[in-house]
Amino acid sequence: MSVFKNVIKLGVSTFITQMSIVIISLVCNIMLSKYGALSKYGSDIPIAVIGITMKVFSIVINIIVGIILGAQPILGYNYGAKNIKRVKETFNIVTIASLLVGIISTIIFELSPTTIIKIFGSNEPLYLEFAVICFRLFLMLVTFTCLIKMASIFFQAVGEPLKAAITSLTRDIVFFVPLVIILPKYFGIKGSLIAAPIADFLGILVTAILVVKFFKCLESNEVSKNDSILKDSKPGYIITISRMHGSQGKKIGELVASKLKIPYYYKEMTALAAKESGLDKEFISNINRNKDILHDLYLTSSPVKYAISAQDKVIKMIASKGSSVIVGRASDYVLKDNPKVIKIFIYANMEYRIKNIMDMYKDSRKQAIKNIIRSDKNRASYYELVSGSIWGNVENYDLCIDASIGKEKTAEIICEYIKKRNK
Repeated sequence: MSVFKNVIKLGVSTFITQMSIVIISLVCNIMLSKYGALSKYGSDIPIAVIGITMKVFSIVINIIVGIILGAQPILGYNYGAKNIKRVKETFNIVTIASLLVGIISTIIFELSPTTIIKIFGSNEPLYLEFAVICFRLFLMLVTFTCLIKMASIFFQAVGEPLKAAITSLTRDIVFFVPLVIILPKYFGIKGSLIAAPIADFLGILVTAILVVKFFKCLESNEVSKNDSILKDSKPGYIITISRMHGSQGKKIGELVASKLKIPYYYKEMTALAAKESGLDKEFISNINRNKDILHDLYLTSSPVKYAISAQDKVIKMIASKGSSVIVGRASDYVLKDNPKVIKIFIYANMEYRIKNIMDMYKDSRKQAIKNIIRSDKNRASYYELVSGSIWGNVENYDLCIDASIGKEKTAEIICEYIKKRNK
């Protein structure tokens, strides 16, 4: 039911847009018939011409709708993945495309309206005269209309039904309908035509305010969220920790970070990599949790390679912030050229690891052994893919330590080692 409600909410703006077209066509026809009868054009010519104008206008708008609908999955996916950078990039591309369509259309309507009008027949002088006036006035600011329609569908894509409805309503119902009723009283039949560009101008102001506020809010939320994940730290060593499954490497890393009073990164890297890549956080987190048979093939797939590239960028970004503890993700290799990196490998005997896995995950002994073997194999495959080197090879690390002496003692030894390196 909740999904159904969301579908209705997001579809309301489209419904409003379609209904508003019916309403403005109806009101236009009534006013043009009324004031056309008082002019030299009569009531028939204005109604016939506005029908043609609206058809041409709808062709332009449908092109815009096609462009933004093509981008809608990209916008929706990246907005959901919190990849704000890609949302902005896509929005900018769509905006430029909409501007180009609008500007080209405006140039044609203003410089050569008769070419379009004659496609629909009738060379009667009064008909052509009014048609030229109609195209040049009514479609004067069609570029703004394009941007308004584009913004409305954009708001649908990012789950903002209220903003989508407002952008649909303001130009057509709030501004155009009252103007098309009021202006003919003062400007005659031309008043019905200039109502459109005035409504376009007012509508684009409202749309611009909504779009600017939306992106400002988005950026402020993103900055706030990133600040809680990514922290500046004091200058010093970056400690990377690789570990065997069940050696309690994550907990040891946390203890080291706590003792040294520096940031600790494990799950936070997944969140930042998801933002960087636009991929789902769970997908990135589960890269090393796939079935044995397909794991090596899986690691060479394009989405995984893309996720790994994003993780590499995040790891380097974390290192640039100062001293920290980074667990896993081949961070020792990614930061191999950084002189401030201390590479730690934590191992332990099989019995110690089996006991830890059984305690942590409530596995049976058989399950624990199976999970240890699979996890270590997957980590080795991942490390080899990223570095071309052997995971666990002592030559790749500054310190290899047996965690079976206990996580507290292991953390203390690591801290002592780091303090000596700092001297």
